[in-house]
Amino acid sequence: MRNLVLGAVLVGLVVLAALLSFVWTPFDPVKVDAAHRLLDVGAAHWFGTDKFGRDLLSQIMVGARTTLYVGVVAVGIAAVIGTPLGILAGMSPRWLGEFVMRVNDLVLAFPALLLAIMFGAVFGADTLTAMVAIGIATIPSFARIARSGTLQVMSTEFVLAARAGGRSKLTIAVRHVLPNVSGLLIVQASVSFAIAVLAEAALSFLGFGTRPPTPSWGRMLQESQELLTVHPRLALVPGIAIAVAVLGFNLLGDGLRDRLDPRLAAKV
Repeated sequence: MRNLVLGAVLVGLVVLAALLSFVWTPFDPVKVDAAHRLLDVGAAHWFGTDKFGRDLLSQIMVGARTTLYVGVVAVGIAAVIGTPLGILAGMSPRWLGEFVMRVNDLVLAFPALLLAIMFGAVFGADTLTAMVAIGIATIPSFARIARSGTLQVMSTEFVLAARAGGRSKLTIAVRHVLPNVSGLLIVQASVSFAIAVLAEAALSFLGFGTRPPTPSWGRMLQESQELLTVHPRLALVPGIAIAVAVLGFNLLGDGLRDRLDPRLAAKV
C-alpha cells in the first residue's frame, strides 16, 4: 500500500507540473536573457537560471509535459500492438505461438536507445522518432506478459466451458482473456513508462531526442556538463526531476502489482 501511495504522489507531482505548464509558468521557458545568466536560487527564480538566462523551474515544468507525452505515446504503441500479439500467440497452436515469440525475441534484442539512434539516423532525430522507437522496443515486453497471462487463462474452467459451448476465439479473447490479463498489463505499462522516461532523457542527452528550443530534462543535463563543477544545480535539478518520475512510476507499478495480484494482495 505504501508503494502505491508514494508512487501515486510522485507521479501526481509530475503530472501536476505538466498540466500547470499549459496555462502558467513563472517565466518563458525558451526565452534567452543574457542579463539573467546563471542566477542562483532566489525568490524570483526558485531553481535559478541556466547559461542562457532561462528559468530552470519553467523548463522543468514544460519538460515534464514532454516526458509524459513521450511516455504516453510510446507505451500506447507498445500496448496496442504487443497485447493482441501476445494474446494471439497464447491462443494459437503451439508452433505458431512459438514462431510469434521468436520474432518477438528478435525485436527484444534491439535496445530502445540503439533502435532510436538508428531511427534518428534514417528519419531524423526528433521527439516523434524517439516515441516510435521506444514504443517499438517496448512491444516485446507487453507481448510476453500478454502471452503468459493468456496461457494461464486458457486452462481455466470458464474458458474451457466457453470453448465447449462453441464460442469463437475472438469472443473468448475479448470477454475472458483480456479482462483477466489487464491487471498484468497495467503493471507493465507503469514499469514501461519509467523506462520510457529514462530512454527519452538519454536520447535528448545524446542529441537524438527532443529538439531545441522545446525543453527536455535530458537536454538540460547535456547543457549543464561544461558548467558542472561551478554550477552543479544545473544538472541536479533535471536529475532530481528524472529520478522522481522514474521512482514514482516504478513504485506505482509495484503497488499496482501488489493490489492486482491475488496471491500478493492476500498478504497486504
